[in-house]
Amino acid sequence: MAADTTGTTTAPSNGQAKPLSEEDILAQEERHSGFLVLRKVAPYLWPHNMPWVKKRVVWAMVVLFVAKLVSVATPLFYRDAVDALAGEGVPLVALGAIGLTIAYGMARLMTVGFQQLRDAIFARVGQRALRMLALETFEHIHRLSMRYHITRKTGGLSRIIERGVKGVEFLLRFLLFNIGPLILELLMIGVILTILFDWTYLVVVAVTIGLYVWFTFAVTEWRVRQRRQMNAADTDANQKAIDSLLNYETVKYFGAEGREARRYDNAMAGYEEAAIKTSYSLAFLNFGQSVLITAGLVAVMIMAAIGVQNGTLTVGDFVMVNAYMVQITVPLNFLGTVYREIRQALVDMGQMFNLLDQPAEISDAPGAPDLKVTGGKVTLENVHFGYDPDRTILRGVTIEAQPGETVAIVGSTGSGKSTIGRLLFRFYDVSQGALKIDGQDIRTVTQDSLHRAIGVVPQDTVLFNDTIGYNIAYGRDGATQADVEAAAKDAQIHDFIMSLPDRYDTTVGERGLKLSGGEKQRVGIARTLLKNPPILLLDEATSALDSETEHEIQDALMRAGEGRTVLTIAHRLSTIADADRIVVLEKGEIMEQGRHDELLALEGRYAQLWHRQQSEEAKS
Repeated sequence: MAADTTGTTTAPSNGQAKPLSEEDILAQEERHSGFLVLRKVAPYLWPHNMPWVKKRVVWAMVVLFVAKLVSVATPLFYRDAVDALAGEGVPLVALGAIGLTIAYGMARLMTVGFQQLRDAIFARVGQRALRMLALETFEHIHRLSMRYHITRKTGGLSRIIERGVKGVEFLLRFLLFNIGPLILELLMIGVILTILFDWTYLVVVAVTIGLYVWFTFAVTEWRVRQRRQMNAADTDANQKAIDSLLNYETVKYFGAEGREARRYDNAMAGYEEAAIKTSYSLAFLNFGQSVLITAGLVAVMIMAAIGVQNGTLTVGDFVMVNAYMVQITVPLNFLGTVYREIRQALVDMGQMFNLLDQPAEISDAPGAPDLKVTGGKVTLENVHFGYDPDRTILRGVTIEAQPGETVAIVGSTGSGKSTIGRLLFRFYDVSQGALKIDGQDIRTVTQDSLHRAIGVVPQDTVLFNDTIGYNIAYGRDGATQADVEAAAKDAQIHDFIMSLPDRYDTTVGERGLKLSGGEKQRVGIARTLLKNPPILLLDEATSALDSETEHEIQDALMRAGEGRTVLTIAHRLSTIADADRIVVLEKGEIMEQGRHDELLALEGRYAQLWHRQQSEEAKS
């Protein structure tokens, strides 16, 4: 069980979701019993609106039953063939020794054939269930709030999804096609042994199986706990590897390759220790199972041998008893592995279903209409907000941006500038007050329509590990190549792209690392221009760039803002000197607002920030 798994959140009195502690999460996962998990999987196997799935499940069960009937009848042909060769007994069918041997071979072949037919019939059902679960989980993760994602580790999250989906696949296959058929086969063999011999054979077989199952389950429960520790170590090592690779440049900057290798090796050492314990316990389980099943086999064979000596049984009966015991032994040998894997699958699936149970902190109101943008007026009315109840970020902020107006929001670090952008995009909801677009409270409209209306150019544009063309086209689904190139020209990056050997088919690398900061920002601007939103949010879009690149990007941003309502969150004041209005934040409150010249004349906080930056630039 992964130690980093985040379960459902609780809602404290102030209405904000609070993540559960690790101890609470682990306890919650333990309460996710196998029965509840199976109940959640069942609808994927028996959906009400898909009769073809039900038909396939029924036919797979029918074929499975026929396969078991043939499998249980197979040793009878073996017995009759042996008796025919020995000149004993009365065969079920008069086929002769050779005919019975052929019948025995055909029966074995039919058993395998029906099993493969069963798998073929069920394959589409199982794969469809996996696909639906994987898609549902993927969509749900995207619905979860930013608060959830910034507290999670991507490596651990992907591991939970991967193991959960694999757990479903294993459970469907082995629970339906191994455990169920095994029980059916044991019952059939028990009935045959009772009818053909006497009840003592059934008692010995039942006791052997009972002890075998008890021992297997008891040891496997112990091994499941060890497996959880191994999974936790595996998840920890995987997180450290992904975290290190994502921060490749930082590792290089600080010459920390050896440090990262030691950190990863320490995590793998924990996995190694847990894996060794798991291997030792597996050896103990296998030997104990062998002792029990061999004892039962020998006991039954001795009883049959005595019967042959007494003349009450034939040699064929002796061989048949052995064949049935071997037939029982083969699936029982896998019982420990299957049970352990099923238990582990239930744990993994429990983690995945806990993820699906995680409520979306931000959700659409029932029957919420789409946002109707008539001009693009953005209004913050007495907004209060804090990421944590004990730490308020914004305290009664009121800002109004008229349609087509550029409003800049400035302030020192921690003043709440970027928080306004996150609230506008509704990554979070305000604690008090309201945020409106054209008079509509954004909490009352659909998130999809809100997101369509706002274009964002962040400080660090993150690109998909694909082509430049794909990354620009991401701004609007279904965009044509002509649309992409037009957006690239407006963002002043088309000429650069055309100078590349592969032009728009040039791959940018993971997170766009093959491009410079300015090039990435231009791609981000082109992507936003292609989206063509009525409202534009520039979240410190040039603060990470050098002065020369900043001026070049600034021209592209000015073009992007033409005819749109623009909110600019800025660190460098020189980039927003031409704004229609500048709002100065300090500790979550508005200190001043007005045009650049007006604020300088006030000689207040803005003027102080301006003169400080001018002095720093002059020194550099």
